Amino acid sequence: MQIEVTLRAPPGSDYSARDLGHLLHKHPDRVHVRDVGTGALTVFFAKRSDEETRAVMHLAVDPVALVRGKAGQGSGARGASGEGLLAQYVNDRPYAANSLLSVALGRGIGQALSGRSRERPELAQRALPFEIRVVPLALHGDADLITRVFAPLGYAVEALALIETGVRAVFDLQLGITARLCDILGQLAVLVPVLDDAKHYWVDDTEIDKLMARAGPWLAAHPERDLIMRRALKHRRDLVDTARARLDAEAALPARPAPGETEAAGLRPERRRLHDARLDMVAGIIAQSGAMSVLDLGCGEGRLIRRLLAAPAIKRILGVDPALRLLETAHARLDLDHAGEALRRRVQLQPGSLTYADRRWRGFDAAALVEVIEHIEPARLPALEAALFGDARPGIVVVTTPNRAHNAAFAGLGPGELRHHDHRFEWDAAEFGAWASRVAGAHGYGFEIRPIGEADPVHGAPSQCALFTREAGA
Repeated sequence: MQIEVTLRAPPGSDYSARDLGHLLHKHPDRVHVRDVGTGALTVFFAKRSDEETRAVMHLAVDPVALVRGKAGQGSGARGASGEGLLAQYVNDRPYAANSLLSVALGRGIGQALSGRSRERPELAQRALPFEIRVVPLALHGDADLITRVFAPLGYAVEALALIETGVRAVFDLQLGITARLCDILGQLAVLVPVLDDAKHYWVDDTEIDKLMARAGPWLAAHPERDLIMRRALKHRRDLVDTARARLDAEAALPARPAPGETEAAGLRPERRRLHDARLDMVAGIIAQSGAMSVLDLGCGEGRLIRRLLAAPAIKRILGVDPALRLLETAHARLDLDHAGEALRRRVQLQPGSLTYADRRWRGFDAAALVEVIEHIEPARLPALEAALFGDARPGIVVVTTPNRAHNAAFAGLGPGELRHHDHRFEWDAAEFGAWASRVAGAHGYGFEIRPIGEADPVHGAPSQCALFTREAGA
């Protein structure tokens, strides 16, 4: 099974089609072979010119490796899936594009999937004219399903039926689109297994994160959204329901800048200095607390994480944000693709809603929400409080938010105007203190309020911080 990617450079282009090698992180003059667990992924360039370059990613699956160890599962001659051993060995799994190919792409060209290129970084983030061929493609369902999943994403679709195998038909699929290569590869990684509808591995709730990360924002608006989620999650109703709730919650959030960037990006130097002061204070509080594990909710572009990495006592950091765009930026800024194993174990990034409890948030010594709460609708704040203070229950929680009273000291802000169009509210010191007191009392925490930034004699400090400390025995 294989995927062919062809990049064209029309006359007068400011790039060469040979740049496809830079985008895939593969030298066009070499043959690249990698063991991906179930077989070997070979990447080579079948055509190389400035006008047209074609890369072929061919997966040769070891059929015995697919079922090695299954004979002892279940009872009698059947494995856990209920298939007899003959059916496990005699099938189309090693030959028709399916989830095996998607996993191989993640292991073999992961940097291309992340949208990074050392030599041509600007090209990796640019829409370019690509032609894609997937052959042979396994399909479970009617032939028009191929068009139904690809066409809404902007692809020109041509699917040639090759043979009927019984449960699945097999196609030679050709696609055309002008898009970023990372978006194309991510969509293929999701949709090829969806069309096949027979993932080769067990799925749990971590598969939701993988789906969200690969799918990006297009899934929420896709007309076949529910079908894609059902098949991607192997028809597990609990997982599908969770994924749907997360998708709906994230779709309801307006696009926003990175937390804390609202006063920093494009504004006067004093506000940028305020943002740095805010991050420095939070990082200092957490480091001085002796925390060894930190949960950064609304981590955005990873600016707080970079500061936390300077504290050697902090061994584990989990950054969570509903915006995949910001997580991709954080991943790049932290250089996680090229980091050593120790740093990759120390830092993890996770897409997710901040208003749904997540068991992976439990067990952390500290949590931070830096300029996050003001982006959440007031009616949704109790859900955040319950998820963080009620379910996750870290030892300390540090929350920062603007001080509305100080807005009068900012030139250019009219009466009643908020600091950013995406802020759902802003609190003065009394309102912030009342909220902190209520949350602390309800969940067994003590708290203190600290000012951030140079205080105005009339309007107070420009920002404010609440430090919550879980009480003994709570």
